[in-house]
Parts: sequence; C-alpha cells; structure tokens
Amino acid sequence: MNEMVKLRDPATVLPELRSGERSLSEEINCLLDRVKRYEPEIQALLPDEDNAQRRQRILQEAQDLEARWPDPSNRPALYGLVIGVKDLFHTRGFPTRAGSRLPARIFQNAVGADIPGSDLAETSAESVRLLQDAGALVLGKTVTTEFAYFGPGPTRNPWNTDHTPGGSSSGSAAAVAAGFAHAAFGTQTIGSISRPASFCGLAGYKPSFDRISSEGVIPFSPNADHVGMIAASARALEVIAPVLTRDWRSSATVLTHPRPDSIRHQIGTVLVPDDAYLDQAGKDACRALEAVQERLESIGINVQRVNAFPRIDRINSAHQEMIARDFAGVHERWFEEYHDLYHERSRELVERGRTVPEDRYTRALEGREELRDHLETLLRRHSASLWIAPATVGDAPPGIDATGSPIMNLPWTYAGVPTVSLPITRLPHGTGEHGLPLGIQLAAPFNADEELIAMAVALENVLR
Repeated sequence: MNEMVKLRDPATVLPELRSGERSLSEEINCLLDRVKRYEPEIQALLPDEDNAQRRQRILQEAQDLEARWPDPSNRPALYGLVIGVKDLFHTRGFPTRAGSRLPARIFQNAVGADIPGSDLAETSAESVRLLQDAGALVLGKTVTTEFAYFGPGPTRNPWNTDHTPGGSSSGSAAAVAAGFAHAAFGTQTIGSISRPASFCGLAGYKPSFDRISSEGVIPFSPNADHVGMIAASARALEVIAPVLTRDWRSSATVLTHPRPDSIRHQIGTVLVPDDAYLDQAGKDACRALEAVQERLESIGINVQRVNAFPRIDRINSAHQEMIARDFAGVHERWFEEYHDLYHERSRELVERGRTVPEDRYTRALEGREELRDHLETLLRRHSASLWIAPATVGDAPPGIDATGSPIMNLPWTYAGVPTVSLPITRLPHGTGEHGLPLGIQLAAPFNADEELIAMAVALENVLR
C-alpha cells in the first residue's frame, strides 16, 4: 500500500476521543501533519486556507468543543469527527464554487443564503450543520468535478497518484484515503459516491432518495441527487448515518462482531444481477464479484444470479436524459451569463438537456418508481435481503483527465434505493489490472437504509 494511504477509522477513533483516552488536539495535529506532507501532491482540498491558518482555526474550534462538552460522559456521538465537505455544500466561513470558474457569490441564492457582495457562506447546509451539532469539525472544502459532472479537478488517487480518485466526489475520497479526514461528504447523481469510494479503497453510503437533506447543496439533478458519506469502513458509516439520515430507526438489528452463523441467519439470500447490466463490467470486476460470491457461499449465504436488467440500455438512457434536462434547468440563468466559463463537458450537458422532449422526460421520471418496484419485487420473490453488484467497471484508470465510468452505479441511483459500497482488497481478485482497489456495492429496498448498513457491517467482517 502506498504510504500516502492511511485510514483513520471513526469507529475506532471516536470512542477514544469521547472518553479522553486520545487528545483531540493530538488527533487533529496528526491529520494536519499528513495534509502538510501529502496535500501538495494529492490536491484533495481547496486552497481556501494555508496550512497555518487551517491548523489555527481547527485547533481553536477543538478548544471550543472541549469547553462545550468538558464531561466525557456527555459528549455527542461524533465528538471530534473531522470531515471534508464537498465543494457543493454551503459551509459557513467558506466560499462555494462547485468546482467551477464561476464567481462564488452567484451560488448564494442557490443554497438559500444570499449575502450580497460576499463569497463566504454565513450558514451551512443542513447536513453539515447536523454533523457539527453532533461534534464534528470541518477540515475544509474538498475538490469536486465541475458541478459534479465530468469536468475533473486536480485531485489524484493516494493509492497511485498517476491515477484518478474517481468523481465527482474526488477530493472527498482522496482526503479520507490519505488520512486527512475521518470522513467526507459526497453527492451521487449517477455514481459519484460509490465510484470514488471504490477507487480509493473506502466505504461509501448513498441513502434512499431524499433521506438525507440536500438543503444548502448546489443541485445537479433535483430528481436524482443523493447526499451521502465516504469513510474508512461500514462500521464508520454505522456511526455517522443515524445523525444524518431522516427518521433513523435505531431499533434495526446491528451485529457489531457477527459470527458466520449469525451473518448467515441475518442475511440469508442475496441476489446478483446476471444480464446485460453485468456485461458492462470489466473482467477484473467480474472476477472480484465471483470471489465475493464464493466467500459468501462458504459461510452458508445463498447467492442467486437473476435477470434483473434485461434492458439496461433503456434504463441508462432514461436516467441520462432526466438528469441532462434537470441540469439544463438548474443552470439556465447562470449559463446565459457565464457560458464561456463552463467546462466543455458541462456546456455539452446543458445543450443536450435543452433538447430532451417533454414526453421522454416525463417517462424518465415515471421510470424511477417502476424500476424501484421491479427490484423490490425480485427481492421478495426470491426471499432475498439485498443485491450485490460491482461498484465500478474496474479499478481506477490512469490519468486525471477523466474520472472513470459510473455505469455500474446508475440503475441503483435511478431507482433511488440505498447503497453501500465496500472495499474488497483483501480478497482474491480484490484489486484490478493497475493494482488498485476494487469494491462491491450492496443495495436494499427503498427506505431500508438501517437494515442495509447493518448488513454491510456484517459482510465487511466476512470480506476482510
């Protein structure tokens, strides 16, 4: 593993910080020392602050946190969690540019806080506020592709800096993988949480559609955008998700240290799409999926391959048309004034979105619930608990001029069902042709986020 990769897992770190076993200032200095050493090459963060300014600010915020909760027994769940915030999220004290060259001030209305003449946000997005209220500290803004589409930023993959970290949540995944932050926000409109998480050997949580608030986040497609989180492990997501996700049911079964017989009983049967959808994956991803299947079957989990997406081409087309039309609508006013400042790929998407006919757009909107119902019907028919599929086409491709294909994530995002991507680097075939991480994604029925994360924690123990 490259020395730039150093995971700081909140599932392990946070209990030490809450109890006082580990000093908060010591942990922050450890993270920021890595930022100082490796950020010049990785470029996961926006240069809103220099190293000295960032260190001074976060250490002061840590002192304020300690003063607010001096008694370890009363400290909140995420006390001391250091997070990266994707540059789509309104975050107090930081400008929001959405990875673009457009002036930051024009986005203030888009995120619900117009501050005339100022590039700095006065309030934070609801999701950011929720974590801060639970004890989290903001490391800084993380790089995103332009408007969360395909115009890449400068970020490199900590596993191999000659390769992309994926996108659009490029900086978020790279910052967590490099040990700059404990976790980071991402958004997913096609595959922008699952793909970079997989490329960087991390876990990624995309909730059921609209279960995490998108208030205060610059939209790409209001009909497909999901706010989620990238962290070192499913156990870390298990700690963070209840704070972020609306109406979290804490009664859902969670097996923190499950035995194989418990996992077999909890999960039972899983389904794998074995059709035109899987044909989109590369050989490495398919071999990795087979290795996962063998491991699950070895502990008694029933894995069934089914024909789930026989017309994946129609699903892909419908989703792409829907988000293109939405993107054109979001950018209608900005595009007229700042056309020349847009990346070529973003300009193409606006222009394509303007040509999507109303009837096809309406049909694409209707198709979301139809696909969701279809997936859930198949789970019930086979008495299965979840889907398992490749998280990416393969491992992270070389170069940073593109961020890799999100096609394996598309149908799950279109259906709006919750997903968790898990790294599988310790399994046979758990890395791809470039020696970089591969992952799988788990998908559950709509609004079964609690059960999904519980099963992800259980399977994480099996797949290590």
